[in-house]
Amino acid sequence: MSPTVFVWKGYRFFFFSREETRAHVHIHCENGEAKFWLEPDLEIARNHGLAPIQIAELKRTLEERRHEILNAWYKHFPGGSNEH
Repeated sequence: MSPTVFVWKGYRFFFFSREETRAHVHIHCENGEAKFWLEPDLEIARNHGLAPIQIAELKRTLEERRHEILNAWYKHFPGGSNEH
């Protein structure tokens, strides 16, 4: 199961169920995909096929919507802190 958090400009932001416990989000588009850690700091975990300009744009979007994504994370994966 991989619930979609939101879709933005052709990018799908989603989680994989039963993966790592550290909060993160996967992002997929037709050009490739990336994974970003959300905690403790926002940082890229991996990138497959996305250009540096795309990664920079995604990071800005994640910064702007981090609260929303973390709330979705803790709703989908109960048991952790959700004070975000």
